[in-house]
Amino acid sequence: MDRKLHKQKTLTGTLVFSVCTAVLCSLQFGYGIGVINAPQKVIETHYARVLEVKMPDINVNGTADEPVPSSVTMYWSLSVSIFSLGGMVSSFFVGWIADKLGRIKAMMVVNILAVIGALLMGLAPLGQAHALVIAGRLITGFYCGLASGLVPIYVGEISPTALRGALGTMHQLAIVTGILISQVIGLDFILGSKDLWPVLLGISGIPAIIQTILLFFCPESPRFLYINLGKEEAAKQNLKRLRGEFYDPTKDIEEMKKEKEEAASEKKVSILQLIKSPNYRQPLIVSLVLHISQQFSGINGIFYYSTSIFTKAGISQPVYATIGVGVVNTIFTVVSVFLVERAGRRSLYLVGLAGMCICAIIMTIALALLSQHAWMSYLSMVAIFLFVVFFEVGPGPIPWFIVAELFSQGPRPAAMALSGCCNWTCNFIIGMCFQYIADACGPYVFIIFAVLLFGFTVFTYLKVPETKGKSFEEITAEFRKKKIATRKGLKSTEMEYLGTSTDA
Repeated sequence: MDRKLHKQKTLTGTLVFSVCTAVLCSLQFGYGIGVINAPQKVIETHYARVLEVKMPDINVNGTADEPVPSSVTMYWSLSVSIFSLGGMVSSFFVGWIADKLGRIKAMMVVNILAVIGALLMGLAPLGQAHALVIAGRLITGFYCGLASGLVPIYVGEISPTALRGALGTMHQLAIVTGILISQVIGLDFILGSKDLWPVLLGISGIPAIIQTILLFFCPESPRFLYINLGKEEAAKQNLKRLRGEFYDPTKDIEEMKKEKEEAASEKKVSILQLIKSPNYRQPLIVSLVLHISQQFSGINGIFYYSTSIFTKAGISQPVYATIGVGVVNTIFTVVSVFLVERAGRRSLYLVGLAGMCICAIIMTIALALLSQHAWMSYLSMVAIFLFVVFFEVGPGPIPWFIVAELFSQGPRPAAMALSGCCNWTCNFIIGMCFQYIADACGPYVFIIFAVLLFGFTVFTYLKVPETKGKSFEEITAEFRKKKIATRKGLKSTEMEYLGTSTDA
């Protein structure tokens, strides 16, 4: 009961406002993922007209008798996946810009990229449409790569320990909300028409403009102020703004002081040093595999190409089925906000991966037997919806904030940058290759993801520790115990100790 009261007291208006303002970046990230999906045919037709090639005629069943010209397919795949390439490159600079400018100013500055990218896409019909869309998507990807790192850092640093997981999940909630918004307004009778699709792409810069204004009213991260700048009084004032006027920040300052002392004695770790050091090898492997499992689970294949998947499944109104996926996606992300602090990170991740694996197998069977049994289209749709549900239970939100929980102050920025780059690289590979793999494998495409998901489930069971309810100091202490054990002659690594301890 006392803990519940404590949570209520620390969830102040300023904290909620600051988190909601920060995740506007995430909203735009989600919008960027989903916006390209619904108007696919309209944009492909426009590309064909600019490239002076003929698109195949559509038959009475709503499908084409001939394949789309290879040049159009190539530019379309590039339009989808270049977004992830931009994020992959810029994610390396998250730690640098966050420490150089501070969390608030960094988010303000990167919003410039969002506006430039939106303008290029919005003005696409005035020039070579495919080139302008690809350029706009690339720059928007640069923005989202930085934003996807800055948001978890800021939200994690301003959140009280008891609410860190729940508020960290808001990043994923905003992403899926952005996806849903893009799917709804991307309908052909709203903004997904042949005349209005540039507006659909161009308005992606609006959240960045709104956020820039609202950030002036958000407090800077107290951890950044104290640990990076040494401003103790400013950190105390911001803690009181975030926790409440009568909150005593003494305990928080003591924790930050210890973390600062550790940071002073522990040199800042570069990405190369992080990769080479045996001390960080196991936590780094766990962090990277979590991000790889999020992307190679097959979820982005559904997000990017859901409309075409539903068409092949025989759904008469595939766009509305895609929106249904977005609604389910959003609802169960809200559910995960409440689950993540109750059930724990590791348990939810295991349930999510195992559930997705089963759904991928069902999807494969349903799509393979669709020509023999018409009702298989409904089974495949149910499997897709459940696939999304299990994704949002664990693999969706958890990788974004758990990396910061596994590393101390010294290696944390490098770990966040490397994990973010890994996530975006996998995102790029899926966006670029999924359509070709789907065309080659037909109904058996999701069996590939089923095999991968089974492997990720086994890895999570054996290697991933539980971090629920532990402060940064407590998690760092777990690593410190392992260092002591190593000096005594034990040859296991830090994460292996965590994985076999009773706490895990």
